[in-house]
Amino acid sequence: MSTVTERKIAKQPAAKSPARKKSDPPRKGPPADGGNGSGGGSGGSPQLRSPRELIVIARPAAGLRATPGGSVTSFRDMDVASLAQLLADQGATIEPLFGANEQRLLAATRSLESATAGDVPDLSVFYHVNVPEAQMDALAAQLRQHDAVEAAYVKPPGEPPLLLERAEQLNAMQPRAEDAPPSTPDFSARQIYLNAAPEGIDARHAWTLPGGTGAGVNIIDLEWSWRFTHEDLAQNQGGVVAGASAGDDNHGTAVIGEIGADNNAVGCIGICPDATVSAVAFSMPTATAIRTAADRLRPGDIMLLEIHRPGPGASGTGQDGYIAIEWWPDDFAAIRYTVSKGIIVVEAAGNGSRNLDDPIYDTPALGFPSDWTNPFNRANRDSGAIVVGAGAPPPGTHGNNWGADRSRLDFSNYGAVIDAQGWGREVTSTGYGDLQGGSDQNFWYTDRFSGTSSASPIVVGALGCVQGVLRGQGRVPLSPARARELLRATGSPQQDEPGRPSTQRIGNRPDLRQLIANAVQTSSWTGVQFTGTVGAGQTERWFTWGWPAHWHVVWTVVPTTPGPGAPQIKWRVQTERASDSQITYWINVSNLSGALVNIEARYAVLGW
Repeated sequence: MSTVTERKIAKQPAAKSPARKKSDPPRKGPPADGGNGSGGGSGGSPQLRSPRELIVIARPAAGLRATPGGSVTSFRDMDVASLAQLLADQGATIEPLFGANEQRLLAATRSLESATAGDVPDLSVFYHVNVPEAQMDALAAQLRQHDAVEAAYVKPPGEPPLLLERAEQLNAMQPRAEDAPPSTPDFSARQIYLNAAPEGIDARHAWTLPGGTGAGVNIIDLEWSWRFTHEDLAQNQGGVVAGASAGDDNHGTAVIGEIGADNNAVGCIGICPDATVSAVAFSMPTATAIRTAADRLRPGDIMLLEIHRPGPGASGTGQDGYIAIEWWPDDFAAIRYTVSKGIIVVEAAGNGSRNLDDPIYDTPALGFPSDWTNPFNRANRDSGAIVVGAGAPPPGTHGNNWGADRSRLDFSNYGAVIDAQGWGREVTSTGYGDLQGGSDQNFWYTDRFSGTSSASPIVVGALGCVQGVLRGQGRVPLSPARARELLRATGSPQQDEPGRPSTQRIGNRPDLRQLIANAVQTSSWTGVQFTGTVGAGQTERWFTWGWPAHWHVVWTVVPTTPGPGAPQIKWRVQTERASDSQITYWINVSNLSGALVNIEARYAVLGW
């Protein structure tokens, strides 16, 4: 009978210096025919907001199932009659949060785990309770007393990152009264964020490379409302693909314009204008919207979350104390599900002026599950999202000075969890009408889009350019972990400003010249990772850890002890996704002969 032993082998070898590759450009040319003109709100409510939500997480052992009528049963014969009665007494109904029935959600989780060898949250245990808002807190407290319930909590409203803690309101620009001219001028020279680093992200360099305008990349923006009928959003726009667009559409229109405004001689140009940009509205629970968008995207595509919520210690004044939404368990699970599918999630850090390293975020909110830990400390757990802070534009932009270029703007949250920054002031884009206004909103443009709202699309656009270049070369697009790693390793560094030192981390501003060079570099090499001995008729198992998940690695195990006449060994390689960014290989070697055999394990890195 064979025995198996485990042997720990040193980490993977360092990568060798790879070759780099360049190519050549398009320009801002004539508009393509067509456009879909779908979606878009009509303007109106200045403050966009999702309602409070009552979320329940069931204990897996309870086997909870929502009925078509909004009550509950248990397929594991737990007595849930009292839970059903409680819901009925309150006039409440319950439904799976993530949209499908529990069996399908569980099957999807297991399938994704099998396909990715990753950590995928069980979405089948999350529920949304429909009940009048005035009853939510009391009902949550009662639900927490039931044996079938692991957690029940009320999420505060979500909003786009708009308001400051002071009297000033971001993105409250008023449209110019005079009508737009017969032909909109080219405003792209005002988009300084497109220019070379360090002032901009050097999108213009990306456009000189095949695919560098984002061709083949899909992007979904999640918020409340958009104007897809805008004159500069006629090409490569997918419209609102889920949910109902409602309310003031300027914010969403400005976000979409930063990313994908048409490549023509009119108005603005998006950072990755050939990407296909669509939208999902938060007219449904936020976690539901995230999962809905994820199921419309492919590995390497990009999701943008333009939302934040009041966190612990929020003052109640404006958006002071608002934080990134991954702090709430259901939103974390939805983001984690998305990242597990290989989709990049870009998340606004929020305009709450808070240090996300503050221990206040270590304390769970009332009703959170017992195993919850603070995701702002990635040593606890990691959503996999790229979190974006807001940095100052170069002094003098549009005649204003918000501090040293790339310094933290005073409203931006900061901390170790934040991966990168974008311009948080003076962003020229579609919408609002303060640059070009008039009676027809389809011709409105702004010079003053701001906040982590304006910063996050800049990072999305930069990643869209990189993914387009990789697709244009027939390469595998960046994984979420690799995208985050490269954003942290490259770019124009954050700068100090009195009272806002660079130790208040918002990360680097992307530099596409650096980012693309690092993304496309590749190399191949071979080596021997370990040697060992396997006894006659025995099986030994080794593992080797810390291999970058984006490397393509092939293993071969060969005997070094001569033994002619018959096969001496066989081997099998198993793979563990130790984290989003690292792989552990488990190598099982069996001796088929009647004598001791020395072996060596050889690897070949084929590139990435």
